[in-house]
Amino acid sequence: MTAHKSDVVVIGAGIQGCAAALRLARRGRRVLLVEKNTAGRHASGVNAGGVRRLLRHVAEVPLSLASMEIWPDLAEDLGADCGFQVSGQVAIAESDTDLAAFETRHAQMVSLGYRHEEMLSRAELSELVPALSPRCVGGLICRGDGFASPYLTVAAFRDAAVAAGVVLLERTRVTGAQRRAGVWHVASDAGPIEAAVLVNCAGAWAGEVAGWLGESVPLEPMALMMMVTARMERFVEPVVIGRSRKLSFKQMPNGSVMIGGGYRGTPDLAHDRSSVDFRQLMLSARTVADLFPVMRDAAIVRCWSGIESRLPDDIPVLGPSATEEAAFHAFGFAGHGFQLGPIIGELLAQLVDTGVTQLPIAPFAITRFG
Repeated sequence: MTAHKSDVVVIGAGIQGCAAALRLARRGRRVLLVEKNTAGRHASGVNAGGVRRLLRHVAEVPLSLASMEIWPDLAEDLGADCGFQVSGQVAIAESDTDLAAFETRHAQMVSLGYRHEEMLSRAELSELVPALSPRCVGGLICRGDGFASPYLTVAAFRDAAVAAGVVLLERTRVTGAQRRAGVWHVASDAGPIEAAVLVNCAGAWAGEVAGWLGESVPLEPMALMMMVTARMERFVEPVVIGRSRKLSFKQMPNGSVMIGGGYRGTPDLAHDRSSVDFRQLMLSARTVADLFPVMRDAAIVRCWSGIESRLPDDIPVLGPSATEEAAFHAFGFAGHGFQLGPIIGELLAQLVDTGVTQLPIAPFAITRFG
């Protein structure tokens, strides 16, 4: 069988894989993007769509700030609506302990020169989110944050990549990779693939790809769950997230309310699917009803889960392989990789082109796991 040949093979067509393929194609590289399902099928297409700098891990802050600079012009760049809008994101303190933690966080950010997060008093929080339970004592806000549509965003990156010349092979599973004589030989359902460079954006399946390179990582799959309600009269503008309890809460432009926050279903990597855990969804619903009394009679119309993965320190692997030349990784985003997608694609393109990046990525090295 004749091999598919390209300069770069990208494994995984989530937002990171599609963004990397696009940026590489625009740099003149011939790119083959391989996806075992369809683009954005799991984490990138079924998440809450948060475009958030708020409460990022310190190592991620430079990347998140740079990615946020891209988001306002993304629709124009990609030639398609991504559903992006600025609403602000607010983390709520339900207790003095929560508030003290936010104050410590705020002081840390200021000491590092970051000013995108602001403290909110009880009165300021009540004015901003009047539907919130009055027992909340304050919060932390990033006013320029917001949300977008995962489906529209991944589709926009995918279509722009194809328009730029990327060859997309969907429903094509990669089954092995080996580098010989300076060429990556990749086995797949669509036949052999040959490329000078391999980029691993395989999400929850990325540990298997890393294993082909002789790199072992403690990657844990997880199936994050979401719920959405019937349409309601508008009662909240910013995205609201919790600290002491799992919560990601926003009202969509059509009035429906999307609820997440990290409750997990059951992933099944072998069969490429996941299931919801209704006991965990009950806990999520109780949190929402407790914090937003207006939600106590809301009708849940749909719930779902999607497969993501995390590493023990809850930040991703991003950077070159430690064992093989011309191989790069970007995976393990722990449910918060959507906002980073635009900058991750650019950084991967820089790595492939020059071996260096405009932003610090040393904290994300795969070697940190020994």
